[in-house]
Amino acid sequence: MYLAAAVPDVTCYTLDEGGAPVQSGSIPRGTAVSLSGKTAKDHDGNLLKGVRYEGGEVFVDEENLTADKDDVVLEDEVYVRTPATIYSEPECPEIAGFVQKGESLRVTGYDAVEEDGTVDKYRISYEDSDGWIYGKYMVFSPEEAKKKCNDNGAMDMAKDSSYPINLHGGKGTNLDYFPYEKTSIPGKAFCTDARAMYLNAGAATKDKYFKLAADSGVNAVVINIDGGTPAYGSPVMKELCPTAYESAHYSLEEYQKAVNQYKEAGFYTIGRIACFNDKNFAKDHPESCIKEDGKSTGWVSAYSRKAWEYKVSVAVEAVELLGFDEIQFDYVRFPETAYQMSLSGSTDFGNTYDEEKAQAIQNFCFYAADQIHEAGAYFSVDVFGECSNGYVTAYGQYWPAISNVVDAISSMPYTDHHGDSDTWTNPYSTMYNWAKRSAGMQKHIPTPAVARTWITGYNTPYWNPTVNYNYDKLNEQVKALKDAGLDGGFIPWNSSSDYRKYKEYSKIWQVHAGDKKK
Repeated sequence: MYLAAAVPDVTCYTLDEGGAPVQSGSIPRGTAVSLSGKTAKDHDGNLLKGVRYEGGEVFVDEENLTADKDDVVLEDEVYVRTPATIYSEPECPEIAGFVQKGESLRVTGYDAVEEDGTVDKYRISYEDSDGWIYGKYMVFSPEEAKKKCNDNGAMDMAKDSSYPINLHGGKGTNLDYFPYEKTSIPGKAFCTDARAMYLNAGAATKDKYFKLAADSGVNAVVINIDGGTPAYGSPVMKELCPTAYESAHYSLEEYQKAVNQYKEAGFYTIGRIACFNDKNFAKDHPESCIKEDGKSTGWVSAYSRKAWEYKVSVAVEAVELLGFDEIQFDYVRFPETAYQMSLSGSTDFGNTYDEEKAQAIQNFCFYAADQIHEAGAYFSVDVFGECSNGYVTAYGQYWPAISNVVDAISSMPYTDHHGDSDTWTNPYSTMYNWAKRSAGMQKHIPTPAVARTWITGYNTPYWNPTVNYNYDKLNEQVKALKDAGLDGGFIPWNSSSDYRKYKEYSKIWQVHAGDKKK
């Protein structure tokens, strides 16, 4: 027999000295048991049957027993606690629909029951959608679905700070802060202290970069997959975005060889993909772009589910074919001009599911994290340094909402990006002030991601370089991060992967090796 229920746990009883049933705990549904032949009745007169479990005997309601292992899930309806994607099939990224918090869904089946009695994915019916949805985002009553997380003060802390104007990015209180245990992939350790080197497509294929990384204490590499121009010809790109496929620098086989060299040497490999700032996808799919006066702006809308599917399909393929340990998404946002666009009255963002901008960004992160984790890799997202200021930005990024979902959050607080004043000659002070705010944002939620930070790895300011960013300037930034409490690692940003520049400050990786084990 198997334990069945409309919730993950089945209540069990033992008998006291007088033979009366006493509740003694619970057992996950789906557990195999055998009948002992004994019976009892609870206080309401319901029949309890004795079952053998873990060498002992307990009693359960006869309605919680079934001979069919496929009939252990009894709920007819579930309720949406966290806004969730509906999938066409249980094992593919194709999106059939989307449901908001508080909605009820009719259960028509399920794929598997976990050891704790929870359902992996439900088959559901909702309005015009029929598909599959993750059980972890569902609850069993409308009251529970409408609750907002307040554990560890999350909902109290993760609110919009007072800001003089409405930025039209959304409200912090409308986002999801339920604690999520971070993913642990069997046989693959997550790099919690990445001393990383960024490699564009050209650098990734050159032996001198590999040797420099191996000799410099680097333990992780961020390798471009698609930073605007694809590094290699991806089969997914060939099918879904031919313009990207045709503009690729290398063949898949050439890039597989390059990535494999780093994997075989023990480097933690992170594949970088630019998301919604994608001129190739915009060209092939103008219908997925933000429009002004009916014309495509060339910026892909973060509301577009077709764009979601494409980016995540490329990511999953990169994990499966090139073996990346982690996928890092950049440009997970609306454009920097989103505020002006929102005010214009002539902008069509393509908002199919009536989401605020910050909701769309977080919902995309949920979708991407689920698919990439199932493919066997970790997931990180780049954010602007502005996110540490504690309000929902106009382009939809909000630190606690993203940190709650991803494995690593990689901010970009470049020292010459903080305004027109001279913020780059004293990188320690600039970085420390930023990092203290960010460390505070990490405390706004119970389950934050690892904070792995991009640091300035080029001469500043970028519009008129006058300050040479050598080892000392980079070391000041790393020291500031650690002094402020952000010890999740660092990545020097240099868009051209300038070998001479990397050589100049190469000991930055060696000096900080061993601070914390991978």
